[in-house]
Amino acid sequence: MVDNNADYGSNSYPPSGYGTSGAYAGGGAETPTSAQGMVFTQLQQMQQEIAQLRGLLEEQQNEIQRLKQESLERYQDLDRRLSSGAAGAAATQNSPAAGAASANASPPATAGQTQAPAPAPASNGPADPEKEKLFYDAAFDLIKAKDFDKASQAFTAFVRKYPNSQYAGNAQYWLGEVNLAKGDLQAAGKAFAQVSQSYPQHAKVPDSLFKLADVEMRLGNTDKAKGILQQVIAKYPGSSAAQLAQRDLQRMP
Repeated sequence: MVDNNADYGSNSYPPSGYGTSGAYAGGGAETPTSAQGMVFTQLQQMQQEIAQLRGLLEEQQNEIQRLKQESLERYQDLDRRLSSGAAGAAATQNSPAAGAASANASPPATAGQTQAPAPAPASNGPADPEKEKLFYDAAFDLIKAKDFDKASQAFTAFVRKYPNSQYAGNAQYWLGEVNLAKGDLQAAGKAFAQVSQSYPQHAKVPDSLFKLADVEMRLGNTDKAKGILQQVIAKYPGSSAAQLAQRDLQRMP
């Protein structure tokens, strides 16, 4: 009996290695380790996804910046083209009197007077083309300096002070461009519309109408924009504005 009890206590229970090996012990150790591994893997995946999203965000920000830069470069390119025929006098070579001459055969010095039948502010005395040009060039220099706020103020002042100047039509047009660059769509639309109203024979009328259509599109007035583009095509078929208007019409839904 003693021998049997001794065998029972030493050999039968508990089994050898209980608590340190076997299926139960092993399973208990592996379960939390496996769960931690899954969580760690998921965290790594999330970090990778976040890094990818950040990369996409940076790409989008770079794209927005590129579009802004392209927009600014368009204005600068337009400036260069306008100034290509006259050193240091941007847009003056754009022959503001040329449009009037085609319809009224008016000389450059009186083009502004011929083109502005609409009510205009009182005259500020005899014309002084040299002084007007200095004022106009100073306003345009503000565009080159990217000081659009001051440029807007300068062109507004120019049009009010010299409504009959040979540069007035160009000044009115560039007032629209400056306000567009500032993002002031309402002011830009008014300025562009004023070109054809105050200077109906001016060479800038097709461009100003095309820009007006662009403003209306940005404001969500698609039908109005289409009507203006069709007007440009019908009235100015040989102009670059008409070609651009035709392109935009084809892209519209």
